Amino acid sequence: MSNKNENHQTVPLSVLLKRELANEKIERPEIVHGQASQSKKGEDFTLVKTECQRVVGDGVSTYSVFGLFDGHNGSAAAIYSKENLLNNVLAAMPSDLNRDEWVAALPRAFVAGFVKTDKEFQERAQTSGTTVTFVIIEGWVISVASVGDSRCILEPAEGGVYYLSADHRLEINEEERLRITASGGEVGRLNTGGGAEIGPLRCWPGGLCLSRSIGDMDVGEFIVPVPYVKQMKLSSAGGRLIISSDGVWDALSAETALDCCRGMAPDAAAAQIVKDAVGHKGLRDDTTCIVIDILPHEKPLPLSQPKKQGKGVLFKSMFRKKPCDSSSNVEKEYIEPDMVEELFEEGSATLSERLDSKYPLCNMFKLFMCAVCQVEIKPGEGISIHSGSSNPGKLRPWDGPFLCSSCQEKREAMEGKRPSGRRRDSDSD
Repeated sequence: MSNKNENHQTVPLSVLLKRELANEKIERPEIVHGQASQSKKGEDFTLVKTECQRVVGDGVSTYSVFGLFDGHNGSAAAIYSKENLLNNVLAAMPSDLNRDEWVAALPRAFVAGFVKTDKEFQERAQTSGTTVTFVIIEGWVISVASVGDSRCILEPAEGGVYYLSADHRLEINEEERLRITASGGEVGRLNTGGGAEIGPLRCWPGGLCLSRSIGDMDVGEFIVPVPYVKQMKLSSAGGRLIISSDGVWDALSAETALDCCRGMAPDAAAAQIVKDAVGHKGLRDDTTCIVIDILPHEKPLPLSQPKKQGKGVLFKSMFRKKPCDSSSNVEKEYIEPDMVEELFEEGSATLSERLDSKYPLCNMFKLFMCAVCQVEIKPGEGISIHSGSSNPGKLRPWDGPFLCSSCQEKREAMEGKRPSGRRRDSDSD
């Protein structure tokens, strides 16, 4: 899905954001959204918060938050995540960050917030679970964190379709199947007896079709809440986001969903996508869609984009992963064009990789505070996130960030280093 050009110079995130702030002609975008839903089980929930504010120096910066929570086995996990995930993500953000530091800190805060939400929900001993697609828009930068099979796609105004979430269905994700079996889980289809197997691949015990979610304590802790995270910066021409539950994507391709609502305002577009999805396969599942247009202030509504001029032709070299050691010389010499850029992408399920403080923000976590749940840790009691690493020469166990004993236990269970389900013997009905 990503195209790379090794000869193209990489661009530090700070360069992109500083250029945007310095150029008075590029204003902050206008965010216009709409949503629609048809309910079958009543387990889909959405979170929409526009014009959120945070203090930056002597001023105030605004950002918008959108979330889609597709519950299963009940709605409890989806409701709990809707009510607590944003606060948990923000709690993991260091204070006194400028704008580019705040955006750079989001991927690590997403991981901490997702794991904390999962851990706290499981302490309630409820067996419900939920997928999550969580989006924060700050200026022209889109940050997306996802677990499960709800999806977020982007069509920039220039054309092209980009996938900002990962699909964690076991049926299509071989890497996740290998991770689960290595952690002690079993992956297979439903056995009807006599050797016959039917349906999609599932994780056993529990029979969940997904490898990542929030909740699902009855399935095993190798079903992890660690999100896939992707960040992109739009050009000042803007673009359209579509966030939908699997009820849409089981019926429509990304291109079909975009084409069926082209030229419509976001509220009408969301309704059209849901209508077409239900019309194609019937109302077999909760079907929910959020459409977000990110617009220059002078651009009239609705966002009407031309047909794409050949898939992959327009942006052959815009996706490239940024290294952690971008130098100040690059910042001085590089003149960043006004185009779509990939800023960050990571999907590892390992906390030591996702919470490593060396990249992209060295002061992400306080020394005596748990990197996941933010509880204070007494000196000497914290457990390094690198403890037990298979590469101790690179990731030293005395380096931070640190976990409290409870979050370390959670980490060990997720990585298959202790039997999962220890807390579940007393939870059976």
